[in-house]
Amino acid sequence: MSGGARRLERISVCIFDDHQAISDEVAGRIAGLIRERAEEGRAAVLGLATGSTPVGIYRELARLHGEEGLDFSNVVTFNLDEYFPMEPGSPHSYHRFMHENLFDHVNVPSDQIHIPRGDLPREEMDEHAEAYEQAIRDAGGIDFQILGIGRSGHVGFNEPGSWEDSRTRLLYLDTITRGDAASDFFGEENVPPEAVTMGVATILEAREIALIATGEHKASIVRRAVEGPIHADVAATFLQEHPDATVYLDPAAAADLTRIRTPWLLGDVDWTADQELEAVIWLSQESGRPILHLRNEDYRERHLSGLVARYGSAEPLNGRAFNSLVAKIRGKSRLPRERRIVVFSPHPDDDVISMGGILRKLVENDNEITVAYQTSGNIAVFDHDVRRYLEFVRRAAGVLDVDDNGLHGWIDRIEACMAAKAPDDVDDVAVQNLKRVIREAEAIGGLEVVGLSSDDARFLNLPFYQTGKVKKDPIGPGDVAITLDFLHETKPDMVFAAGDLSDPHGTHRMCLEAVTTALEQYEDTAPDLWLYRGAWQEWPLAEASLLVPMSADELRRKKMAIFKHQSQKDVAPFPGPDPREFWQRVEDRNTGTAEALRKLGLPAYFAMEAYVVVRDGRRLRPSPFATADLGEM
Repeated sequence: MSGGARRLERISVCIFDDHQAISDEVAGRIAGLIRERAEEGRAAVLGLATGSTPVGIYRELARLHGEEGLDFSNVVTFNLDEYFPMEPGSPHSYHRFMHENLFDHVNVPSDQIHIPRGDLPREEMDEHAEAYEQAIRDAGGIDFQILGIGRSGHVGFNEPGSWEDSRTRLLYLDTITRGDAASDFFGEENVPPEAVTMGVATILEAREIALIATGEHKASIVRRAVEGPIHADVAATFLQEHPDATVYLDPAAAADLTRIRTPWLLGDVDWTADQELEAVIWLSQESGRPILHLRNEDYRERHLSGLVARYGSAEPLNGRAFNSLVAKIRGKSRLPRERRIVVFSPHPDDDVISMGGILRKLVENDNEITVAYQTSGNIAVFDHDVRRYLEFVRRAAGVLDVDDNGLHGWIDRIEACMAAKAPDDVDDVAVQNLKRVIREAEAIGGLEVVGLSSDDARFLNLPFYQTGKVKKDPIGPGDVAITLDFLHETKPDMVFAAGDLSDPHGTHRMCLEAVTTALEQYEDTAPDLWLYRGAWQEWPLAEASLLVPMSADELRRKKMAIFKHQSQKDVAPFPGPDPREFWQRVEDRNTGTAEALRKLGLPAYFAMEAYVVVRDGRRLRPSPFATADLGEM
């Protein structure tokens, strides 16, 4: 890190290649602490967090215990928080989470495990909070505290307005926090309104703190926490005052840090072609001038004198950046023809949401396309959709004069099963299968809009997803084997896969892991890998390898394909940080990409999809002197 970066980053920041690398690093630090304390004859006191962020750490700790004999008998644990009200046996309870993800797999004595209780009467919560604080003091204080960070900047459940002297207490959850938790509870209305949490002062008394954040959706709040002023509106900023706190990030979560986004503001830069393009695009957006209109003084005024000096003046640099963007544009005539193409879609709608425009063009170019839906997406189907289809079957049987043969009794049993189910219960297997079939039928409808048919669809139903719960298993050999067998069967020249890193439950990330691992084991000629986004975020112009334009009619057709996924319309069961319907996000992002290109001074297309192309393990960078289809869709 440069001196300039240290001045802006008010807390130590470490950036790792991926989530697993972070997990290995932090778990290794904890393992070292446990061994060190054991040699001293002392307990290692750990502060633990829940949610998706620390799961990889807990898996690695469990592996170290099972395979390398790491002894947890001298470990004392204190969890950050718990929902209120919340029974400890509930699938949403952090008591249950911790046992499923860590305590059932290591030998921490049960009387050394401490988790705030959410099942006490309200009038007993103040006393419970005080006792929790006393238990931490009696243990000698926390040696190592794991933290995640919410989009509101909370650590633990210290929501905006939590001050530095706050202690363990019961509080109301912020609307952003409840919205982010809605998918776990199958609706925001089922999210408990309150939680009990360690306070900011309690957290800051830990001797060492590790805050972990991954994914693009955390990038903006990470920058605020790391580079912004200390304020109770963002509780994570108080970590800046801690003498031994470290923020662990993957590249996506670090993307908005100044040293990553705009390093030229901090000092000298060893310029690469990618950074040059990013800088010119940034300068154009900051100055409001099209790229070809940028002047020498524009570069000087915004700390880019060194860059323009490399080219002698602004004009050749402007021209190179302009041509680099032009070279990324690919109309139908410059897209692949008569190739074998596999499209991996994590859920049964990601194909049309993210690449519905290019799919239609590839069909028109006579490519042989197979869309492989990696998971069933069945947990994202509401019960009322199942009831609607059951009623259709019941009535259709009468119209078609179908013999009963137990059909009505079967429907009655399914409806009774759903009526008796609580919001957090796992669906009966028959209901899970019905929800899977609903999504498969919708996927076929979406394919037909872009010119494909049911013959072009494959439903892989990867095992990692088949838990019946929001929480999924890690990608395993079975998932990779199914994916690899499919590649051997289809022998694709090109593979499309989801490159979203902001998927709130990680399914896109895990599906990409299955694809890339299978491609590493693929014995035939490695196909080009085209990574799409769009369900959560879009590729930035500088990062995209190719930009595929769409007309107004092509965008309309893409939205019609999305509309076929009726179970995901109106209210998305898993909205993530963007509560709008997927078709609204698509319209905004695709037209927004085209508009951003227009403001840079390039042709004004109606809409655009963006792709990153990986060839032989390296990202494709079109030559700035290549010819583009400036007049063709």
